[in-house]
Amino acid sequence: METKSGYRFNIRELSGSMGDFGTLIPLAAGYIVVCGLDPAAILITVGMISIITGLIFKLPIPIEPMKVLAAVAIAQSWTPSMIYASGFAMGLTWLLFSITGVIEVIARYTPHPVVRGIQVALGVMLAMQAYNLMSTWWLLGIAVFVVALLLKNNRVLPSMLLVMGIGIVISLSQGLPSNDSLVGFSLPAITTFDIADLWPAMLLGGFAQIPLTATNSVLSTSSLLKTYWPEREIRPKTLSLSIGLFNLGLPFLGGMPICHGAGGLAAKHYFGARTGGANISIGIIEIIAGLFLAGLAALVFAEFPEAVIGAMMLLIGIELLKFVKAVPWGWEYIPLAVTVLLSVIFNMAYGFIAGLIIFYLIRYFYRPQES
Repeated sequence: METKSGYRFNIRELSGSMGDFGTLIPLAAGYIVVCGLDPAAILITVGMISIITGLIFKLPIPIEPMKVLAAVAIAQSWTPSMIYASGFAMGLTWLLFSITGVIEVIARYTPHPVVRGIQVALGVMLAMQAYNLMSTWWLLGIAVFVVALLLKNNRVLPSMLLVMGIGIVISLSQGLPSNDSLVGFSLPAITTFDIADLWPAMLLGGFAQIPLTATNSVLSTSSLLKTYWPEREIRPKTLSLSIGLFNLGLPFLGGMPICHGAGGLAAKHYFGARTGGANISIGIIEIIAGLFLAGLAALVFAEFPEAVIGAMMLLIGIELLKFVKAVPWGWEYIPLAVTVLLSVIFNMAYGFIAGLIIFYLIRYFYRPQES
């Protein structure tokens, strides 16, 4: 079904709407199991934001946890107050970047091969992580990968629905608790945080998150949106504003820090999402799950087989690697390669800065001689 506004609500859109679950599921599980966040709050807030972005942008904009913050918070067993404080600090940061135009300046002086290099680097890192996850159960991981590949364009049984179904069945087969706490109405409480946690949260993870959000969540996502939907342009300033506003409100609703992401966008598109209907559909499902099935969803998140997540990541990693072809053959491959190499070896901040330096050095010393 397609509405007059251009939203589509069909099985392909629903399949694509789950494309970024490869990131959402393990990190949300860590927040719930290790840090003690309320599963109902996480599901409801992610669902609300999915619906809002679907309505505003009319495109399947991904909603993902901020990866650096999530990794640090889970590794160090942060308190909920620390997590909410980090999200609020990120909200202020990206709102400021948008209002002042700082992110537009960064976008203006970031050349095409560096943006593509970040996307390719993300693909490499996803493939590397996929190898580790699939190695926990090679047979399952390879089987899911092959099935998802074969059913990629199947309109009757889209691959992502089957992949998620397999993962849910396996996770539930691990055994259910004897009590009935898995099902029941649950409304998340209003939450807050200690202002004293703002600075430590930034020092421990926030400042490291900023370069990743700038490169992957804003610049690369904006570029990839234009690649998939050339008739639409969502500027980095708009994505920065979106991230800022959402994260300012999430700490008071029990939500985790969120962002957008090129990997999630590629995943949604790969599995069939083409309109904001994908976000609206999955948002409704997430809100219903949060209100009535939060305990069951938390169990599924915690027990979801890593091999299945790995197979999903490998598919998206391969998809992102294809963007190396978007750069014309020539000297621009040098800054692209430097960006990829240093991003993979160190992190995206080093890759981004090194790619910029190499690009402008080569253009200054080499290109004038060509003309």
